[in-house]
Amino acid sequence: MTAARPAPPLSRNRDYQLLWVGQALSLFGFHGYAIAVPLLVLAATGSAAASGLVLGTIAAAQMVAGLPAGALADRWHRKAIMLSCEAAQALAAASVVAAVWFDAIHIGHLLAVAVVIGACAALFDPAEDASLPTVVTEEQLPAAVSMNAVRGLLGHVAGTAVGGALFAVGRVLPFVVDALTHAVAFVALSFVRLPRPAPVPRERRHLGREIAEGVAWVWRQPAIRVTALCALVLNLFFSAFYVVVLVLARDGGVSAGGIGVMAAMLGVGGVVGALAAPYLNRVLRPHVSVIAVFWVLTALTPLAAVLHGGPMLGALFFAMALLPPTANAAVMTRQLLLTPDRLRGRLTSVLGLAMGASAAAGPAMGGLLAQALPGAGAVLVCAAGMAVATVAVTVNRALRTISTPVVDHNPTEGKPDMDDDATYEVLRNDEDQYSLWPLGHEVPAGWSRVGKEGTRDECSAYVDEVWTDMRPRSLRERMGADTQP
Repeated sequence: MTAARPAPPLSRNRDYQLLWVGQALSLFGFHGYAIAVPLLVLAATGSAAASGLVLGTIAAAQMVAGLPAGALADRWHRKAIMLSCEAAQALAAASVVAAVWFDAIHIGHLLAVAVVIGACAALFDPAEDASLPTVVTEEQLPAAVSMNAVRGLLGHVAGTAVGGALFAVGRVLPFVVDALTHAVAFVALSFVRLPRPAPVPRERRHLGREIAEGVAWVWRQPAIRVTALCALVLNLFFSAFYVVVLVLARDGGVSAGGIGVMAAMLGVGGVVGALAAPYLNRVLRPHVSVIAVFWVLTALTPLAAVLHGGPMLGALFFAMALLPPTANAAVMTRQLLLTPDRLRGRLTSVLGLAMGASAAAGPAMGGLLAQALPGAGAVLVCAAGMAVATVAVTVNRALRTISTPVVDHNPTEGKPDMDDDATYEVLRNDEDQYSLWPLGHEVPAGWSRVGKEGTRDECSAYVDEVWTDMRPRSLRERMGADTQP
């Protein structure tokens, strides 16, 4: 019998690095496309309405496909889904290249491409998120989630800037770059090793029931439900606040360039916060980091009513963006570990749909507030909405369970909110990972009792004895297959 190989650190995790680099390029290309296509429509038709319609179709297609896509990500091979999405987007971008090159630009064609892009985003995101716990170890998952956030923010900032510059040089260039980045991402993904999901018997396949199962799962988990509802309200009012501040800056005489710098500071703050998130997640309990984000945003929002000038408002945006990546990484890590693998795609799609809806409604609400309550009034309404969500998330005790069942096998570490004098039982999940759980509490879905009860020290000693390989079962199987001749 040979000893199990230790998992490589995240910086040398071949599969994660391939996935990260490929998607960094893919996102760079997408955001370059997203800034160039409305400019292309304006140049070809002169219609701002048509330009907005094309961009809006991407978001609409993503929302419509969201829930079915999550169910399909739990049914189909996730690597095949991601490869198909990259191939489809590369071909769609190539069709736009041809249309621009031959001066055959038609709104119908661009709308069809927008549908493809939105549907691919809806399919790709849950497939990637659900795959992440099988690519990295449990200990690496918070850092991996944080680095994925960095990837998204950098892709947005760099892709937008370069896409606009390329369009100014030549209309076809940003679309060429988009097609190439998706092609490279396809190649990188083809070398990523992912386990195949357990097959779903054909007689049990029913898309509607699978979607309902995912929605019901999210709703039945108190910690997930509370954080999702409060984050939805916070996201709604922050999106509204963002528009209100832009209007206040314009009315205060800030130039268009200054407003652009303000908006960029939000992205810069997010990148800095995402880079700091792995460290902060080691020193802050998950529920503390979540509550801290709500209080910080609630406290900083009213300052926009008294701050003047682009630099001051940009600094405010920067400060407000620092902590959310830490809370997002903590929450997403616990959600993925709590959720059985067969439901992870649906978890992502349900939460993504809720957040997408609030992000879409927020700017519209912000515009209405800025028009109805000029000056500080609109800012204070946004602050009041955030305050309601902050109080709700602070007083709700279910949030404190967000740290379980992520429990380290070492009895002296990684067990927040555990009482040495209480009685516990040992649970095991489908990935052969173990956890201590307070006796008498409902066992979460995806976990089962192993029959061991006792004090914290007794249960921890049992886990030390039986849990000799910390890698998830799917990761062990994949690494074992790699060593076969």
